[in-house]
Amino acid sequence: MIKRGQAAMEFLMTYGWAILVVLIAIGALAYFGVLSPERFLPEKCIIASGSGLFCDDYNAVSGSGVTVRVRNILTEDVTITSVVVTDPSVTCSFSGSTTITPDSTSDFLATCAGLTAGQKVKGDISISYNKVSGLSRTTSGSLVTIAS
Repeated sequence: MIKRGQAAMEFLMTYGWAILVVLIAIGALAYFGVLSPERFLPEKCIIASGSGLFCDDYNAVSGSGVTVRVRNILTEDVTITSVVVTDPSVTCSFSGSTTITPDSTSDFLATCAGLTAGQKVKGDISISYNKVSGLSRTTSGSLVTIAS
């Protein structure tokens, strides 16, 4: 009876150590960023759907900034007053006044200081705009891209 208990305990200890080693290896890979899901995420630009604005295209260029092409899908003119991209490592901003007619686009260059080639920009995008009624509104979204 004692021998069977000892065999079962040795079996469990052997597999227990093996499972512990595998868990430590996975933890080390996750700690050093090898298993980071952000590395596998596609590039994207999304603006909140209720605003009537749509992110048509985007691009990040080192030393310059982030260019966002915004489409007005409303039936009235929209005046964009600011575009801000906030990433933990860099903040890019555009301020001015550009009017977009219905179903047309306009490009906005949000200038950044310290944007380098190969740097991943993963941040929130905030757009302030006015409709014909004149009331100021703000919409937000997210942007993920790599600077060239």
